[in-house]
Amino acid sequence: MPAHLPPSPREAADAVRPIVLTAYRVVIGLLFACHGVSSLFGVLGGAKGGGSVPVGQWPGWWAALIQLVGGALVLLGAGTRTAALLCSGSMAYAYFTVHQEHALLPLQNGGELSVLFCWAFLSIAVLGSGPYALDRLLARSPQARSAEPTARPTSAV
Repeated sequence: MPAHLPPSPREAADAVRPIVLTAYRVVIGLLFACHGVSSLFGVLGGAKGGGSVPVGQWPGWWAALIQLVGGALVLLGAGTRTAALLCSGSMAYAYFTVHQEHALLPLQNGGELSVLFCWAFLSIAVLGSGPYALDRLLARSPQARSAEPTARPTSAV
């Protein structure tokens, strides 16, 4: 038997899982934040009609704000689960209030992006940020460690 066997497909998948999870979170967050930037500032293609959404307009401006802030938080891995859950819920709301009234299926009503973002963010909320995230970096910082209470040894009775 050789001393070093190549990894099995499962071992190889386990080895790259943290990198893939991080890349997935970063790409989804970036794309979502770009939608927010587009709607809020009229760049990158802008909102429907070519401009930006008027400040405070319901629900478009608020949705764009969630897209920008939530997408940026998910991208950075800061408050990831909460931000991803909020983003997922906003896309579920968008699908059922904007798209579903036109037709039943996403292909028919133009709601594919809402559905995909909804499920992508739900998966991020469940799976978490992965090891390469701002939350993890801050949790490992010396300041975070010094703020943690020290464990007291328990006495045996």
